[in-house]
Amino acid sequence: MARTKEFNEDQALDKAIEIFWHKGYNGTSAQDLVTHLGLSRSSLYDTFGDKQKLFTQSLQRYQKNTQDQIVELFDKSDNIKETLQDVFKQAVLESLEDRITKGCFMVNSSVELAMHDEEIAKIVKNNSRIMEEVFTKAMKKGQDLGQISNNLDARTLARFIFNNYSGIRVLARAGERDKQVYDDIVKAVFSIL
Repeated sequence: MARTKEFNEDQALDKAIEIFWHKGYNGTSAQDLVTHLGLSRSSLYDTFGDKQKLFTQSLQRYQKNTQDQIVELFDKSDNIKETLQDVFKQAVLESLEDRITKGCFMVNSSVELAMHDEEIAKIVKNNSRIMEEVFTKAMKKGQDLGQISNNLDARTLARFIFNNYSGIRVLARAGERDKQVYDDIVKAVFSIL
């Protein structure tokens, strides 16, 4: 008779996201995973397979959760420019308050693994494609409502905005603590909107 799992897989994935996000794939040992997730090695590997599969599932969960949050913000928004300002403010706040300089899990994974791991590269590319669509839809909505300039097409703006949003996360990972640096980036981004 098969044993019943005594843990929640989604909660375990959330814990895996935490440790991988903080230490990276290569910096996280099997023992780190066992300790942080509070699971035995056998439960860990019976449920998720190997470390690579656990990392991939964690990154996919992070991707979905992050995308769902941003989509919901823009879908509910009556003022796209204000919502976008809130998104950037939150990214800056998280970057300044991040004492362990973890940055963005997706960006970190891209830098650490995408060149060497085809599956991770696919996830990163898919994330970029989806986020480009999310931001394009939001920019188009903002333009239609007269809140965003029509000087550039919505897709061009979306690419520019997502690149700068990701760049803020890279600065956070590098340990940037100067609020003025972030404020200057955000000011430049919004100057074209």
